[in-house]
Amino acid sequence: QVQLAESGGGLVQAGGSLRLSCAASGSIFRINAMAWYRQAPGKQRELVAEITSGSNPNYADSVKGRFTISRDNAKNTVYLQMNSLKPEDTAVYYCHPEVISHDYIARYYWGQGTQVTVSS
Repeated sequence: QVQLAESGGGLVQAGGSLRLSCAASGSIFRINAMAWYRQAPGKQRELVAEITSGSNPNYADSVKGRFTISRDNAKNTVYLQMNSLKPEDTAVYYCHPEVISHDYIARYYWGQGTQVTVSS
């Protein structure tokens, strides 16, 4: 079993910054790609950013140049640095890693979500 602990959400004014963290623990052999998704009220969950096991990032067009995804493999942790935040970034943010456990089976997990609210 794998547990995910997210932190770093909150309320910030437009133009401000936040840093999200998601630490995985439990039965972990290796973590492949790690991603951040978000879901705003009344909207579908969407991919924000993802990072491969080799630390190659990919971003949604809406956050390119403002958000940076990174990972610390030694800590099984993924980060999302969010700068120049806009009211439309308001959503619940979820981490979503692909974890290979000690049974060598790859599974996807969802974090519990952390609220990000950007005021205008």
